[in-house]
Amino acid sequence: MVLCPSGHDSTTTDYCDVCGAALDDASSPVVAKVPVPPAAEECPACSAGRTGRFCEECGYDFTSGPPPPRPPRQPRQTRWYALVTADPDYFRAVVAAGGPDAGSVAMPAYCPQRRFELAGPQVRIGRRSPARGLHPEIDLSGPPEDPGISHLHAVLIAGPDGGWSLLDPGSTNGTTLNDDPEPIRAGVAVPVSTGDRIHLGAWTTITVHAKP
Repeated sequence: MVLCPSGHDSTTTDYCDVCGAALDDASSPVVAKVPVPPAAEECPACSAGRTGRFCEECGYDFTSGPPPPRPPRQPRQTRWYALVTADPDYFRAVVAAGGPDAGSVAMPAYCPQRRFELAGPQVRIGRRSPARGLHPEIDLSGPPEDPGISHLHAVLIAGPDGGWSLLDPGSTNGTTLNDDPEPIRAGVAVPVSTGDRIHLGAWTTITVHAKP
């Protein structure tokens, strides 16, 4: 019995006794050819086998090719600002210390908060003096005016890392930082961090903040 090209078992060897198809080689059975699937396309980015438009491993697009390179990620910029307030706790500490003018200075009944952005290589703190040509970036002239603040009382200096330092150039009444009762040394820059409180004058506190 031989197999005809149509898959019939034929008892005859010249023509299929089922469909009549000619049997070219009666001595050997006809074997159906199984199609060989083409080799799977590899992803040029990660060499994984292709299963669709996008590579399941790395997301490569076989239709449009690789995406354009991403621009380098820019570092987040930090903005600093200073919040100026009338601080009753600091005022009580000044009065308790018993300075020469402690008895004659009064805490103001109302003093609005003032906010200043820190920008540029330095930010001066004090009271403006047109006669001296002095116009500090953080102008505490008031009203109400803190009588213990010098015209150029302190300076905030920008650092190369984006931070700031505090310097007292030699004010009359000094500058303290946070809860330290001792004034910072004149002419020596002291690094400040977000949330630090700068005390100057009789009742003025400046709190520095950093915000991304």
